[in-house]
Amino acid sequence: MAAFALRTLWRHLPSLSPLRSAQGVQVPLQGLCTKVSVEEESLPSAPVFPYEDEPWKYLDSEEYQNRYGSRPVWADYRRNHKGGIPSQRTRKMCIRGNKVAGNPCPICRDHKLHIDFRNVKLLQQFVCAHTGIIFHAPYTGVCMKQHKKLTQAIQKARDHGLLSYHIPQVEPRDLDFSTSHGAVSGTPPAPTLVSGEPWYPWYSWKQPPERELSRLRRLYQGHLREESGPPPQRMPQVPPTAPTEVSSPDQAGSQRVP
Repeated sequence: MAAFALRTLWRHLPSLSPLRSAQGVQVPLQGLCTKVSVEEESLPSAPVFPYEDEPWKYLDSEEYQNRYGSRPVWADYRRNHKGGIPSQRTRKMCIRGNKVAGNPCPICRDHKLHIDFRNVKLLQQFVCAHTGIIFHAPYTGVCMKQHKKLTQAIQKARDHGLLSYHIPQVEPRDLDFSTSHGAVSGTPPAPTLVSGEPWYPWYSWKQPPERELSRLRRLYQGHLREESGPPPQRMPQVPPTAPTEVSSPDQAGSQRVP
C-alpha cells in the first residue's frame, strides 16, 4: 500500500515534473547534484578541541576570564543527585562515546579545558593552598575519570618541579637535647644496678601465700622434713678441717711398745 501511494503521488504531483525529461524518461538524482571542487576538499577542518597542545593559554585568554573570572572552574557547579544527601562518589564518566551525560562535570562541560601536568594554573585549583591536599571528587564535582587524571597530573607536576607544595617545619620547643633522652648523652646505669637489687623482680624472694603452702603440706606431708621459709642471707661457711698427718708404721710400732 505504501509503495502504491508513492507511485500515485509521483505521477500526479506537478512539482515533481522537472525531474522527468520531455520523453518521460526519469532523470537520475545524481545528475542534479553538484560536485565539490578539489580546493574545498583540501581545506583543513576546524579543530574540535582547541588549546589541546598548549592548554595553559586558555586560562590566560579573555574568553576564560569572561566565563570564570578569578574563581575556580568548579566554584559554580552543582551536582544532580536524588534526595537531600549526595552520594559519596561522583559518576564514573560524563562522556561515553558520543553521548554526553546531563549536567557534566566542570572539566567535561568545557571542551577547551585539558588536564596536563604543564597546565599549572588549572591544577592549582584542585589543590588546597594551605595543606597541599588534593580535593576529593565530591567536593569539586568532577567525575571519577577526570579526578584520576587530575591526581596523576598533579603528582607528575610535583615530580617535575612545576607544582610546589609546602612541608611545614616544626621547631622543637627545647633545643637542648642532652636531657631529652638518656641515649643522647652518657647512658646512666640501670636503677637496679645502683640500688643493688636483682635485675629482674622475680629473682628476689617472695613469700608464697599461706593457702598454697597449706595445700602443699597436705600433699607432701610424708616427704617434708623441714619447714619452708625465706632462704638464708648467705650460705653457712664450713670451717676447713686440718689435714691429718699420716704416721709411718715404724713410728706407730714404737708408740705401742712401752
